[in-house]
Amino acid sequence: MSARSPLRERDFALLWSGGLIGDLGDWMLLASLPVHVYTQTGSATATSTVFLAELLPALLVAPFAGVLVDRWDRRRLLVRLGLLQALLLLPLLAAGGADRLWIVYAVAAAQSCLAGLGTPAKAALVPMLVGRDRVAAANSLNAVSDNLARLVGAPLGGVAIQLLGLPGVVTVDAVTFVLAAALTAGIRGRGRPELPPVARPGMLGEWLDGLRVVRRNRPLPAAIAIAALGQLAQGIFMVLFVVFVLDHLHGDGTDVGLLRGVQAIGGVLGGLVLGALGGRMRPHILVGSGLIAFGLISLTTWTAPTVSTAIGLYAGLFVAAGVPGVAASAGLLTITQTHTPPTHIGRVLAAGNASAGAAQLVGVLIAGTLADRYGTLALLDAQAGLYLLTGLLALTTLRPRNPSVPSAAHTTRRRDRGPHHGRPPDLRSPIEHRNLDVLGRSGFGTSTPAAGSLRPPRDPNAAGPDDDDDSTRK
Repeated sequence: MSARSPLRERDFALLWSGGLIGDLGDWMLLASLPVHVYTQTGSATATSTVFLAELLPALLVAPFAGVLVDRWDRRRLLVRLGLLQALLLLPLLAAGGADRLWIVYAVAAAQSCLAGLGTPAKAALVPMLVGRDRVAAANSLNAVSDNLARLVGAPLGGVAIQLLGLPGVVTVDAVTFVLAAALTAGIRGRGRPELPPVARPGMLGEWLDGLRVVRRNRPLPAAIAIAALGQLAQGIFMVLFVVFVLDHLHGDGTDVGLLRGVQAIGGVLGGLVLGALGGRMRPHILVGSGLIAFGLISLTTWTAPTVSTAIGLYAGLFVAAGVPGVAASAGLLTITQTHTPPTHIGRVLAAGNASAGAAQLVGVLIAGTLADRYGTLALLDAQAGLYLLTGLLALTTLRPRNPSVPSAAHTTRRRDRGPHHGRPPDLRSPIEHRNLDVLGRSGFGTSTPAAGSLRPPRDPNAAGPDDDDDSTRK
């Protein structure tokens, strides 16, 4: 583990551990609920309704979730969400028959709404717990956690639903939520930026204010658009992957599960490598190169049946795809975190999640509508090409115009001037960086203040160095 690993920070380690435990339970439930519904009904339509119940509410709640994440203490919000998620699992104990599937759908929708709050809250809390130079490394480690949970939790869910039934899965998942909440409660740092009291314009006004921040900070619209294009391609994959395995590789359901699961191995490896690098690669390089590599591996996968249909070959390709997939995801998240004022990061992340979710739905519709007309392989080749195009766009649109200019997100300076205030902040030890709000270490201006100086918060809607007006640049 790198000496500068964010896991050496107590608060981030608690957040990471809680996220891993909670996600393990989530994946167990995600794997077991469709099995339970299909066992009770024998209907693919009823089973697909579970996925709709999980996806659609998240899209509806996303804009409001961002506002709430920016209003509330993010640490306390995560704790309360964990306890509430555990409580809302309990109705599943009464969902034993086909006539009670409405309980399953209702719980799935409720859990999706709460997760829609928890995801941006966790991402918004990360920059407040680690130093600026370790935001990318922290995101990579969170990707390791996500993929470990997927790799272990999904198979455990399949085994648990067979051995323990739905009540056993519910009990285990509820325990993981409580444990995750307890670990998050141990975080000592601030859960939200310190700001002077101001009059709020209301829920709609705050949401629109978040959109203005996106528009005024140059990399953010491009980052959101690139994430949406990636999820458009992912939506096509979700529909056609099963057809590809069954019809073109002549596999079965076991092969489908194997290939979907092994990609998490690559995700774990990629996250560990990026974490060890300690954020030394620029985020736009991570995004662009990651998407291009992902597209090339995808194109190789979809054309490989002309050479071989051996499942082992495709398992290796899917493991390989996990590495650039993590790189691109971590880079996009890092760009969003470091170019958004800490007061608005929840709204910006939620806007990105909503755009990505909507794009994924469009991809699902495209695949379902055009697959019979143009063929599975043709659409999958187009999907790979979309990743390649998106990667090239990322390299050009996300590249910093002037790397020496501080990000528009850095709106405040550290308030506590300790005995080391005369040194540049990035030369302080990792211990001194703990709980520092890294999004508030320099101003919107085109010059960096002297080390240790204080700078008042600036209106995030004010024009910054990355805005469209270039007339003031030298």
